[in-house]
Order: sequence, then structure tokens, then C-alpha cells
Amino acid sequence: MRILGVASASAAVVLGLSSSAFACQIGDFSAEATCVGGKAQIVITDTDSSRTTAHITVFESNDAVDTKVAETNVKGSAKGTKTPIDVDWKAKTTYRVNVKVDAGGFHFDQFITPDLVTPAAACKTDTPTPTAPASTTPKPSPSTSAPAESATPTPSASASSSAPAATSSNAPSPAAGDSNLAETGASSNTGLIAGIAGALVVVGGGAVYFGMRRRGARGNG
Repeated sequence: MRILGVASASAAVVLGLSSSAFACQIGDFSAEATCVGGKAQIVITDTDSSRTTAHITVFESNDAVDTKVAETNVKGSAKGTKTPIDVDWKAKTTYRVNVKVDAGGFHFDQFITPDLVTPAAACKTDTPTPTAPASTTPKPSPSTSAPAESATPTPSASASSSAPAATSSNAPSPAAGDSNLAETGASSNTGLIAGIAGALVVVGGGAVYFGMRRRGARGNG
């Protein structure tokens, strides 16, 4: 009988330990604030080997007032399953994480302890460099028209150096006979000679006339 009693007690202890190992309890859950690529997250780690689905709700606690900021479902494993939740957490701020399980014969609604307190420095995000706005003033387009030609034409070198063409004269050309007279000197002095000859004839006639009158006067005397 004593041997049977010891065996029964040992079996009860083993069964109790086994049921505790596969039970889903609040101790299987933990939370931490992380930064991944400059993005703030709260990561929930679930080591529940029974893989029971749990509903996670994250609250921001401020002056004893809890404000819900995110929620999701998680399912754990013996090695521990990490589930990130995008929460833009603030530095030096308290967050409370509630775990609610109502499946697989497990039922509880508790907060992870202790409360999550975020680091003193928030996540650094890459700030894009602002670009200067594009100018709205249109740039002047290059003129495609040909430059205007000068109003005053520039004389060419050949035109300025060439001699002017001889112009035709409307005056009659001298006859062949006139040219011969010019060589003998009879063309320009004929009138003068005729005038002198006429004057001599008149003078000679007058002298003859007066001479005859004088002879007549003497004969009468």
C-alpha cells in the first residue's frame, strides 16, 4: 500500500508539471520598445507552447489614464514568437500591454507586468532634404530669326576699285573737213580777216574820193 501511495503522488506531480508547461498564462508574454530602420515599434514575445491565440491591446498611460494606441492577435511557440506592432511611441512614456485569452480551455484577461517604459530617446527618422521649388519664370528662348540686314549696302571692293564706265555724249562729232581747217588755222580767224579787209576797202575808197575832189578843185582854179 505504501508503494502504491508513493507512485500515485509521483504521478500527480508529473501530471501537474506537464499541465503547467502546456498552459497559456500571462507569464508567457513580454513587451519591449524598439526602433527598426528609424521606425518605432513595440514587440510582443509569446513563449506559449500551446500556440493559443491571444489578443494584444497596447495602451499609452498618462496620469493614470489609459489610451488605446494599437491592437493585434499573436500566437506563440516554445522557442518564442516575436510580433512587432507599429506604435509611434514617445520617449520616457509608460505603455501598458493587455493580453486576453479566451480559447483552447484557457481564459484570462491581464496586463503584462511590469509596465513598459520607453527609452529616453525616441527613434531617429531620416528627414528628407527639402528641395527648392521650381522657378515659374519662363526662361527666354534663343531667337531663331536671322539678323536684319543693314539698310546701307556696303560697296564691294571690286565696285569701288573699278573705273566708271564711259558715258556716251549727245554732242555731234567734228567732221573730217573741220579737223583739216583746224590744222591750217582757217576755221577760227576767217571772220576777223574779212572784217579787216572790208575796213581797208572802205578806207581806200574814201581816200580815192577825196583825192579826186582835190584834183578837180585845182583844175578849176
